[in-house]
Amino acid sequence: MSIDRFNEYAATFEDVFKSGDWSRLEPYFTEAAVYEILGGEPFAGRYEGRQAVIEYLKRSVEGFDQRFEERELTTLKAEERGDSVWIQWRITYRVGGAELSIEGEETATFEGNRIVRLEDRFSPEASALTQEFFAQHGDKLAPEGT
Repeated sequence: MSIDRFNEYAATFEDVFKSGDWSRLEPYFTEAAVYEILGGEPFAGRYEGRQAVIEYLKRSVEGFDQRFEERELTTLKAEERGDSVWIQWRITYRVGGAELSIEGEETATFEGNRIVRLEDRFSPEASALTQEFFAQHGDKLAPEGT
């Protein structure tokens, strides 16, 4: 059940990424949901409550992902672990002929059919790779919020 619901959430997230209708994510999170990102800058953070989680996801996408010309998310492994779903992923961003590829893990813990805790853990090198990419290619990125 959990992995099916997670896949439904992930597909909705990808649609929301394109449409900008962030309210479509509300049915996937409990009111008291927590989202924690473990890793160095610019990724680390903790957000508590459904609205705070969704607002952060929106800010993150607008301030990072949508600044690139292309974004490709690949699931490397996926496992259901009790009331949680664990995913190992790679995300590749492209802009102006440059490419940034980072890997990490996500764990979504469910309470019923809603996510009560979402945790992203970035690889140890993700922070340094991202900061280096921005230093070398930041001028190719679209301005934030475009």
